[in-house]
Amino acid sequence: MAKKTWKLGEVCRGGIITVETKGNNVAIIGKEWDYSQGTNRGSNQSNAKEFTRLEVNCDLSSAEREMSNFLHNLTTSYHTDNIMKWIESKVDIKRSMFW
Repeated sequence: MAKKTWKLGEVCRGGIITVETKGNNVAIIGKEWDYSQGTNRGSNQSNAKEFTRLEVNCDLSSAEREMSNFLHNLTTSYHTDNIMKWIESKVDIKRSMFW
């Protein structure tokens, strides 16, 4: 199991994205910034409230598109690309070939 949190602040709906991988399953979690813990990136955001979640099995051919679309709704293309690269380094995503 791998887990990583991105504290993106104002370039992200809610401010925080956490990704958890377990086997070939990926959970992408959008969280609201917990201002009671502080406003900088070094603040402890472990108790931030979850407001949205996507769970995907990477064996499905649509997994990459689902995750990418979900992340684009939360943050910018730049951060979506960085998060997708991290996910791809942790799990094997089945690619569907369209031609």
